[in-house]
Amino acid sequence: MFTRIVKMEFKEEEIPAFLANFEIVKEKIRNFPGCRFLELYCDKADATIYFTYSKWDAEADLENYRNSELFKEVWATTKPMFRSKAQAWSVDTLYTLT
Repeated sequence: MFTRIVKMEFKEEEIPAFLANFEIVKEKIRNFPGCRFLELYCDKADATIYFTYSKWDAEADLENYRNSELFKEVWATTKPMFRSKAQAWSVDTLYTLT
């Protein structure tokens, strides 16, 4: 399992539309085969910066999602709302403390 973190910076006027669309697609993304966890974060210092944090069983599962019609629809809706290019990281968990 690994974690995918995506940083997105939005045009301020697009945030309500982004959040409305996320509300519609969040369950579909979370229930995509191989996705085990999904959260959306908003930066405390800059309300135009959002992050998705998702956990995937395998890199192949994320690639299947990225090649899916669902992703194409989500990205086609979301990408024009950005004020700058999204950044993404795939990371492995080294330690978990609870």
